[in-house]
Formats: sequence, C-alpha cells, structure tokens
Amino acid sequence: MTVSFVTLEDARKLPVWRRPITLLAVMAFALPMAFSTWMALLNNFVIEVAHFDGKDIGWLHSLREVPGFMAVGVIFVLLFVREQLLAVLSLLTVGAAVCVTAWFPTFTGLMITTLIGSVGFHYYETVKQSLELQWIDKLRAPRILGWMVTVGSAASLISYGAIMLVWKILHWDYNTIYMASGVITIILALYCWLAYPQFKTPVTQHKTMILRKRYWLYYALQLMAGARRQIFMVFAAFMMVERFGFQVHEVTSLFLINYIANMIFAPMMGNLVIKVGERNALVFEYIGLIVVFLAYGGIYFFGWGVVLAATLYVIDHLFFALAFAMKTYFQKIADPADIAPTAAVAFTINHIGAVILPALLGYLWLFWPGAVFIVATGFAAISLLLALMIPRHPAPGNETVFSSAKPVEAGA
Repeated sequence: MTVSFVTLEDARKLPVWRRPITLLAVMAFALPMAFSTWMALLNNFVIEVAHFDGKDIGWLHSLREVPGFMAVGVIFVLLFVREQLLAVLSLLTVGAAVCVTAWFPTFTGLMITTLIGSVGFHYYETVKQSLELQWIDKLRAPRILGWMVTVGSAASLISYGAIMLVWKILHWDYNTIYMASGVITIILALYCWLAYPQFKTPVTQHKTMILRKRYWLYYALQLMAGARRQIFMVFAAFMMVERFGFQVHEVTSLFLINYIANMIFAPMMGNLVIKVGERNALVFEYIGLIVVFLAYGGIYFFGWGVVLAATLYVIDHLFFALAFAMKTYFQKIADPADIAPTAAVAFTINHIGAVILPALLGYLWLFWPGAVFIVATGFAAISLLLALMIPRHPAPGNETVFSSAKPVEAGA
C-alpha cells in the first residue's frame, strides 16, 4: 500500500473529514471507548472478581504508570516510526489489552494486561500531545484543545451509557463488555490508519532527548500534576466502591455525570484560557483542587456522606479539565523543534510520582484513608505556587516571572 504524504498547508484543501484536526478528534474519540470502559469497571471487577484490597489496587496502578515513566523511550521509537503511525499502533494496543482483561482475573494476570494496555495508552498520549501542539496554531490552541476534551468526553459518555444499558438491562458480564469496547477502539484505530494521509509538519522534530533549563517551570508543573492526578484516579473512585458500596451501574452513573459536565464546560474552559491566560486559569484550577482535596479528607475525618463525595468527584474532574493550559503554556515558550522530544520527557516527569505514590499510599490507605487526600492537598498547594511563577504573556525568553524577557534563539 502506497503511503501518501501531505503538508499541513495542503491539508487545508482536503475535505474536512480528512484534515489533521479531524484525525485528532477521531483518535480522541477512539481511546476512551476502551480506556473509559476499563476504568469504569475496574474497581468493581478487582474487588468482586479478583478480590483486591487497597494495597493491591495501589500496586496495580503503580505498575500501570511505569510505561508513562518510560515515555521518554518514545524518542527512540520515533527514529523508526512516524508520530502519526505510532499513535495508531498505540490505540490498537490499548484496544487489544482491554479486550482480554477479563480473561485473566488474578493479581498477576491483571498486572500483565494492565501493563500492555498502559504501554499503548501512554505512548498514544505522548505523541497525541506532540501532534496537537504541532498541528494546531497557537492562537486557536486553547479553544481547539477544549473541544478535544469535549470529543473525548462524548466518547466516554457513550461508553458509560452503554455500560449502564448492557449491565442492568441486558445483563452482560465483565468479559463481554471489555471485549466489545476493545473491538470498537481497534476498528476506529484501523480507520485512522487507512482513511488519512500522513501529514508532514513544517518543522523537523529533534530525535534526541531534550532538557532545557528554561523549561524548568513546565517540568515542575508536570511533576506536581502527575502526583495529584494519580491520587485522584486511584483512590477517589476506589473510595466510592469500598466506603459507600457503589455498584457497577452507580460508579458508571457518576462517570456519566462527569463527562456530561466536561462536554458542556470544556469549550468554555478553552475560551477562558484565551481570555485570562494560562497563569490565571491554572491558579483557579489549583485553588479549586485544594478545596476539593481538603473536603475529601473531611469525608473520613468527619464522616461526611455519599452525596458530598459524589459531588466532589464531579467537581474534581472539571478542575482537572483545565490541565490543557499547561500544554498551551509550553507551546508558547517552546522551540518548535523541541515539541516531540519534550512531550516524551514531560510525560516521564509527570509519571515520577505516579509510579511511586499509588503503592506507598495504598499502604497508608489501609490505616488512615483520609491522610491520602491531605497529601494530595499538599501537591495542589505546591502547584499553586508554581502557577504564580507563570508570566501573563509567556514566550521564548519570558518563560517565568523571573525571566529576563530576552528573545531566545532556536535550539537554545
């Protein structure tokens, strides 16, 4: 099969359904069809079928984040495979891993299938971020990235709605649901491979690891974001099942509400970033997360109820949706040739805490669950301090409020 290459300039002449932005949207839709299903069923599956406790779920999520920690390996892979093709291959891997998840309902089996799926997930997320920042111009990036969140949320919404239908009414089991969702992602990935040309970007990306001193604030924000995000992903939903006894359809309903909210508010958040800038958007996010995590701790310390816990879960998701402001901050300060390798490095930095914290906090969870969310509050507070160091108008040479604001030459 002959591969056709199209420049971004020439891509504007293609039908809308074959343009780069549309490809990004299809891929953004494809991933949640499998991954959101995996996440929605996971806590019930590991408790009811695999008989996990807090320690086991902590280890599972720590292992799941190891490929994220090794995301810098994407730079090596890109020596042989173009970013666009790697994104498709990664989606195929996620779909295949989710298909067979219920075939191995043991601690070891889940570790293996989770690791395979995680390689696909994290490699996809790494190259997706790189492609977004290369294919979308800076002026439109916050708005377009907000719409990409909406597309992903729509896919998750469909996934969760289908789970509620087939679980409660058709009485499908875990295996059938996992297989169906994985196959859908595989089909969409094959469509992305066959229906689109290979798009050529105007700037050739560096194929070596890039670490620049002037990007230090972006690296620090990524480190804190990974730590906060992982605590929420691992323990917030687990709490709903373990403490409040949520069933599969109840957990899925909660996820459903989350993504309806994201579909509505994500485009607004993109416009907010354009209007107030990355600094103010991230400050707003981190103040909100501090309040949310403190309230999570209050559920354990003061015995607050399930309605508050569910409300906090939805609010938490909305605040995390503003995280794309970090991407647009980096896009504004970066050398264009640094985007692909820095996306890989940033993903690795983001997952330092993600690899270490779930297992460690899983043990803390056994004795003092509320303290886990107090730790998350600390990370959110550090993130707030870092966000205050972002200048109002970031640019090369003006990366932080301490910068000299002198222009930076490419490659510096």
